[in-house]
Amino acid sequence: MNRTIITVVGKDTVGIIAKVCTYLAENDINILDISQTIVQEYFNMMMIVDMGKMKKSFENVADELAEIGKGMGVQIKTQREEIFDMMHRI
Repeated sequence: MNRTIITVVGKDTVGIIAKVCTYLAENDINILDISQTIVQEYFNMMMIVDMGKMKKSFENVADELAEIGKGMGVQIKTQREEIFDMMHRI
């Protein structure tokens, strides 16, 4: 399994979850866990996904998701799970 953390942060708009999930499905990326909250008008989503079956490179997917985010006015970051864990150790 190739677990990856995807975070989406920005002003809430219609279709954020739909666009991100559609992109993931089209690229054979399976959502393992998802959490989303809205605080006032700010949207925050964190996903754990399995990228083991995707055909594109990790870098290509990360860049494409970032571009999708720019188009919606949100920031999308994609990090490998092991790097995410190292960055968030206490």
